[in-house]
Amino acid sequence: MAITASLVKELRDKTGAGMMDCKKALQATDGDLDKAVDWLREKGIAKAAKKQSRIAAEGVCSVLTDGNQALVFELNCETDFVAKNDNFQALVDAIGATLLNSTAANLEEALELDHDGKKLEDVLVEATAKIGEKISLRRVQRFTKTDSASFGAYNHMGGKIVSLTIVDNVDEDVAKDISMHVAALNPRYLHQDDISDDVIAHEKQILKAEALNEGKPEHIVEKMVIGRLNKYLKEICLVNQPFVKDPDVTVEQFVKNNGGKILSFVRLEVGEGIEKKQEDFAAEVASQLK
Repeated sequence: MAITASLVKELRDKTGAGMMDCKKALQATDGDLDKAVDWLREKGIAKAAKKQSRIAAEGVCSVLTDGNQALVFELNCETDFVAKNDNFQALVDAIGATLLNSTAANLEEALELDHDGKKLEDVLVEATAKIGEKISLRRVQRFTKTDSASFGAYNHMGGKIVSLTIVDNVDEDVAKDISMHVAALNPRYLHQDDISDDVIAHEKQILKAEALNEGKPEHIVEKMVIGRLNKYLKEICLVNQPFVKDPDVTVEQFVKNNGGKILSFVRLEVGEGIEKKQEDFAAEVASQLK
């Protein structure tokens, strides 16, 4: 029986399994949809697909460099226990190698990559079945530098936080020092010029309301807001922050003292922005005893 695209789609919609897995299941069962569902279940793939609705907020971030190319990515699972598992760690390394040897610059391109003869998206479904938790690739970013610049790559606590900086006219040690600072102090912007007018206006509004709620007179509130806003903007911009290894100088001054200039930076922290599920283990045990 010919396996049509519509039949593959129907099985995918029914099970949540990857397109290639659905095609294989239909070929193995001569196009019988119900038997194909059973085939996927027997292989553990349909079970893995059901896990895709779970929240995966643990995992590992990784930063890799190769010549003038660098990558940062985040691979998620559901528990910290699995994040430390040898199979998961091996998967992080394997995916990192695939990404670095490709031209993929974002998540969408990464998921389409060939990984040992399979689409990376399907490899993640298989990993979910094998490991027993939802495994998902969340963020992928590629960076390119010139020969005169250096990458500073820093991995903190086994990938809980990673950071990457591109610094011109310095060696890797100086660039890495800046990456360690980025990991520690989590700046949001490189320069104040990078902050949008909307962000500044929003912060001004908050600071003004805060000053008025403190009972400050209206005629001095504006001056207070300007002072507090300037302080806040310096705190969130990398170049203006006191350098973590020498607070007597700013990050920008430290780099200038070494003859360099910071071009860009990125920082990833595992699970940031994901609303984690709050487990009530006492309630879970109680419900099982009923």
